[in-house]
Amino acid sequence: MKRLITTVLLGTALALSAGAQQAVDVHTHIIIPEYVEVLKVHGAELEETFPLPTWEAERHIAFMDSAGISTAVLTMPAPQPYYDNTKESAKCIRRVNEVSAKVKRKYPGRFRFCASLPLPDVDAAIREAVYALDTLGADGVKLATNSRGQYLGDEELDPLMEVLNERHAVVIIHPHRSTPYPDGIIATTPLAMYEYPAETTRAVVNMLARNVLVRYPNLKMVVPHCGSFLPLALPRMKSILPTMVKQGYMQPIDWEGNLSRLYFDLAGSPTLEVLRSLLTITTPDHILYGSDYPYLPDAVLKSNLHRLKQTLASDDELAGYANMFLWKNAERLFVKGATSDSIPKE
Repeated sequence: MKRLITTVLLGTALALSAGAQQAVDVHTHIIIPEYVEVLKVHGAELEETFPLPTWEAERHIAFMDSAGISTAVLTMPAPQPYYDNTKESAKCIRRVNEVSAKVKRKYPGRFRFCASLPLPDVDAAIREAVYALDTLGADGVKLATNSRGQYLGDEELDPLMEVLNERHAVVIIHPHRSTPYPDGIIATTPLAMYEYPAETTRAVVNMLARNVLVRYPNLKMVVPHCGSFLPLALPRMKSILPTMVKQGYMQPIDWEGNLSRLYFDLAGSPTLEVLRSLLTITTPDHILYGSDYPYLPDAVLKSNLHRLKQTLASDDELAGYANMFLWKNAERLFVKGATSDSIPKE
């Protein structure tokens, strides 16, 4: 009887959730033919050890409609299309950004996009950031954890961070293959299974160590995949830091100032334990839903979203945060904060 009552209550909660405002998905990828062609020229289709899926706007919208998702934020996937040729990279990324802006215009309210930048060329990246944010109407930018060995947090990126800070930019972080890359490491699994969370953690730790988000306080950075390994890494980092500072090897870190500017997406089908762990390093208003479309079949992604709703509804504390995680936080970060006034008409 107790199990029956629990099942009925859970079903009621999910039904109420289904009738509420639809989810906002902050972790999706646009994959256009021109981008794929550049990878093919360099034999890099499997550079990230995971096959690139196909993407079409109409198919994406059909998935969103069937899953109960109102809006998706598009970003270019990995790898970074840079092969020692800035001109080629800049041309490819400009095309990705312009197509993303076109899709946003064609389907009002259904898509937002965070522009890609042709790093590791910082000057080219600054030019593209200004164009994308000021002219194309991008809702933010996407930055790789590293661009051919140039890691987030590196001093050479400070001029770009200054430009993004001036524009109060939202920055979506996405893991890319580490550079240098040990070819023999965990060769039995794709990077997405282990190396991506490690790579994301590595990049965020690098930014924290240089107080990047305190020095550029207008930035808001979205960390993917449920915070990766940060809930484990940060307590260890905090315990070691005082000794390192005392011996002159590191500078003090403003933990509260940095962490207050980090947001976290839930791509990866988080368990109850993962959600509780994430809440040890952030607050409920900084957690966002993400699907990782189109890297898994539609049915799997819909099942993941359904499971997330079930998980939230099954916990007394988390149930109160469901709407925040699923759409309110993202709407506050992206939808309400962006305008279409600067988007050029065709």
